Amino acid sequence: MTTENNLEIFLGGFAKVFNEQWQVDVRLKAGDSNESAAISANKLVLAARSEVFKKMLESDKFKGTADQIETVTLSELKQEELEALVGFIYNNRSVLSEKEKKHAQTLFVAADKYDIPHLRDLCRKELISSLKLANVINILELSLIPFDEALNDAATMFVVRNLLAICDTVEFRLFVGKNPDLTVDIMKSSKSRRWKNYYI
Repeated sequence: MTTENNLEIFLGGFAKVFNEQWQVDVRLKAGDSNESAAISANKLVLAARSEVFKKMLESDKFKGTADQIETVTLSELKQEELEALVGFIYNNRSVLSEKEKKHAQTLFVAADKYDIPHLRDLCRKELISSLKLANVINILELSLIPFDEALNDAATMFVVRNLLAICDTVEFRLFVGKNPDLTVDIMKSSKSRRWKNYYI
């Protein structure tokens, strides 16, 4: 029991630093929030979790003085999405929290942009497990930017299996206009019941 407790203490170190707001030296602001809603963070933790944050924070633009903390605006994120991203960065998790699951699509894109592979893996897993008629086209489009083969395959196979129900939706019609080549592949797979090397 002591070992588990010590392990939990060790793994929770970054979260403790965040909760105590110890030695914060940068603020993160969402695109839809004002300066007062910015989240105080530690450059060292952000850099440890993300090479992109590391390079960004090494630039002269973000070298604050002792009396001034610089603010980084992540304009593509809303406040709650930013909170979920920061929560993930500061915690050692092998599964997403409920808040992170709620924003899995946005966090998937952010994980790619900020080079946080573990978050991207967990978001991919969540997105695949949550595939349904109402969201599959959004997830299929998401798998294309940035291209993610596993997510793309799962979403495409779901579409092929449920093509009759999906083909009459507005979302699918819009998807067809933007992705004619992939649509042709989906139609071929629907007929052959195969996607790449998988039987559907």
